Amino acid sequence: MIPVEEATRRLLALAGPLPAENVPLAQAAGRWMAGPVTARRDQPPFDASAMDGYAVFGPAPAGASFRVVGEAGAGHAFPGSVSPGDCIRIFTGAPLPPGTDRVVIQENVRRDGDRITVLEEERATHVRVRGQDFAEGAALAPRRLRPADLALIAAMNVPQVPVARRPVVALIGTGDELVQPGEDPRPDQIVASNAFALKALAEGEGAEVRVLPVARDNEPALRTVLALAEGADVVVTIGGASVGDHDLVGRVLAAEGMDFAFWKIALRPGKPLMAGRLRGAVVLGLPGNPVSAIVCGHLFLLPLLRHLQGDPAPLPRLRPARAGADLAENGPRSHYMRARLSEDGTTLTPFGPQDSALLTLLTEADALLLRPAGDVARKAGDPVTYLPL
Repeated sequence: MIPVEEATRRLLALAGPLPAENVPLAQAAGRWMAGPVTARRDQPPFDASAMDGYAVFGPAPAGASFRVVGEAGAGHAFPGSVSPGDCIRIFTGAPLPPGTDRVVIQENVRRDGDRITVLEEERATHVRVRGQDFAEGAALAPRRLRPADLALIAAMNVPQVPVARRPVVALIGTGDELVQPGEDPRPDQIVASNAFALKALAEGEGAEVRVLPVARDNEPALRTVLALAEGADVVVTIGGASVGDHDLVGRVLAAEGMDFAFWKIALRPGKPLMAGRLRGAVVLGLPGNPVSAIVCGHLFLLPLLRHLQGDPAPLPRLRPARAGADLAENGPRSHYMRARLSEDGTTLTPFGPQDSALLTLLTEADALLLRPAGDVARKAGDPVTYLPL
């Protein structure tokens, strides 16, 4: 068995970032940029009024009087320039015309016909200077695009953005015991559940997911379903990754020519995990127990998908907390324990049972408390690290 960290390193070494493609900005949410985006204009593109009021030039002390000679609104610039002693009525977002350099807010003005009188001198100019937000040529570095990033790129006057192609993931459940939700299982069968969680996890990380038919426990059936995964970037098998008489996945993958990166890791839950390359795809063989499959999805599948899309830091980001209960000495495998985080986010208490078949506890967990391999016993209040769920 190899450590989790070594398994992750080998997994990510199986493939590099996917090719880039240009997509319309409206379709870029959640995508990973494949290169920087450069602004095509200043923002704002002119000196703009930040308030409703009157645009004037120079100091406007209390008692100063100006003649109103026109008006400017957002999208409707004043067509001329403003002479000393004159002003224009101006609204938020409108360009300041030549001959003005500040705005006296309307609340601080008394107007009588075409003249205004300043009631109190203001220190602020109430002007958003041209290029105050960003200048033409400014670059947005590659990142996963959030809603605010899309607004920024749009303001840069960039209609398309280069992004990494979405990874295509094929999910293959295995086992004679599986039936789909809503079917009538025999007493010796169970309802397939893992693929639904893994599909949601992968799609949340930007992947396109194909859920393939369940592969039954015979080699021809497994080969048939594997053939349906042609064209996927990542093939995820669920179950059958151990070494029992009916665990066929490893044997069939080897016979099909898979180049194994590892098989079995020092992890709880999730020891029977495998990975490699087969016909141009990364293959990740997950355990069949629900908790093991989902935990391994967080620890391995999601970092792989981030890596394929160009994330420079794809590994899970652990956070610090304090143990909410005494913890016994840990064994030779890293243990990711289902746990509940306190409301203030400072204390983490693991559930008592940690059996990898107990899916209900995973739905109640806020986090996975990490016990490193060989970790010493810890008292309540001692520092621990966790992966948020």
